[in-house]
Amino acid sequence: MPGILEALSGLMPRWPMRHDDTKASRVGGLVAFNSPGEPVWSPRDYSTFAREGFAQNAIVYRSVRMISEAAASIPLMLFEGDLEHDVHPFLELLAQPCPDGTGTDLLESFYGHLLVAGNAYIEAVGLDGDLRELHVLRPDRMKVIPGDDGWPEGYEYTVGGNSVRFAGEVAPGVRPILHMRLFHPLNDHYGMSPIEAAATAIDIHNEAASWNKALLDNAARPSGALVYAARDAHLTGEQYERLKSELEAGFAGARNAGRPLLLEGGLDWKPLSLSPKEMDFIEAKNSAAREIALAMGVPPMLLGIPGDNTYSNYQEANRSFWRQTVLPLAHRTAKALSRWLSPAFGETALVLRPDLDQIEALSTEREALWARIEKAGFLTRDEKRAAAGYDALGEEAENILVPFPEAGPEAKRHDPSQPRAPAGSADGGQWVGDGGGAGGSLDSDDEPVRVAQARHPTRTDAGSPGGRPSTELVFARSRVESALKRVRELDPNFRYTPSGLSRLNRCAGRNR
Repeated sequence: MPGILEALSGLMPRWPMRHDDTKASRVGGLVAFNSPGEPVWSPRDYSTFAREGFAQNAIVYRSVRMISEAAASIPLMLFEGDLEHDVHPFLELLAQPCPDGTGTDLLESFYGHLLVAGNAYIEAVGLDGDLRELHVLRPDRMKVIPGDDGWPEGYEYTVGGNSVRFAGEVAPGVRPILHMRLFHPLNDHYGMSPIEAAATAIDIHNEAASWNKALLDNAARPSGALVYAARDAHLTGEQYERLKSELEAGFAGARNAGRPLLLEGGLDWKPLSLSPKEMDFIEAKNSAAREIALAMGVPPMLLGIPGDNTYSNYQEANRSFWRQTVLPLAHRTAKALSRWLSPAFGETALVLRPDLDQIEALSTEREALWARIEKAGFLTRDEKRAAAGYDALGEEAENILVPFPEAGPEAKRHDPSQPRAPAGSADGGQWVGDGGGAGGSLDSDDEPVRVAQARHPTRTDAGSPGGRPSTELVFARSRVESALKRVRELDPNFRYTPSGLSRLNRCAGRNR
């Protein structure tokens, strides 16, 4: 007879044996132990999040809309290695993913589901091996089907008792469903919504709003008590119900606030009230609203929540919102779409990247970057273009010289005899414009002008890091021509030749 262990072993699911060199997680079988090939239900009720969190709470609603609309508005660039594609079937698919929607609509719905449910799904529709459409699917209708290795091998979409199972490929290398989820420390297949983390604060905020609404319906304060001062101090049932109905009909609610109360004999009005501290739910609502905004990743200032103005100004808060919340989400989505759909368009990997230059909120950062690049005199023209995100000019840039700030037409000569400006300047004297520099005549007070380097911008000296052009003083080509003109005025016999640069230097040396 077979033993008990042998009998039980026949009831256990069997997984194929793996060799040591097989690329698979050793815990995958444990993940799929309970339900291999069967749908795994989400542990949370998405409809509750959508109804009580999104639809009934203004802070959550506005936060989700702000994040999803901002992230969906960022244009996506397509790269194949270092080559950017302006026109490509991949971009056309993203621009018009379905007949009744645009790419912005698709991404906005995708981000909205991700923020509300912690999970978001996109279906790819293929025909004859080509991708034709993309559709966003509701997370509450989708279930993950784990395979023998523990990770999703398919998905099941259920509506009204009817189910559709997605598996296989709709195009070469493209699975039918893209599932993106937020991090969840306790679930292998589903993500965690920020609404779940802020559930307590959302309940407090909603209850505070309901409480204030009830107070408003009751004239914004506990109305008080009607005291029957007759000798027996009791009303009949009919009298009690009539008085109650008259009060509710004639004096309750915002429309009846402040109406005078007409009392019959024996009735006396005793007002009751709570202290302003007990009646103040505004601060409780604001505190809960700040917690909700924190969980969603939106600065409270942008939501109009008072009492948490920790940013120097609104513009700084807006930049923080884009940098810390919107851009990480956009980058992650672009990478997921690239990895999911690029196999359908060839063997070479295509990469989507957000176009940060089109984000108006980051314009001040771009301006600061360009200003720093422009002032970097130790960079060549191509290096500056690369730092700004533009292609190099190559050999064409060899004839383009970068003007040094001190060499412009505004350059001035230092004259110690002039009064200091501003007063008390530590360097003494003042820079004046009567001669010297690039705009005045050569005289004894001028510093040596290294015109030779202007003709040879690639010439380096030993002190330049990385073999870059010397940064002592570099003239633009137009300034070189002006310098040659002035030298000819001093020496009419001067003629420019390849060896004439030494004569130019000697001429400049005689006029030090």
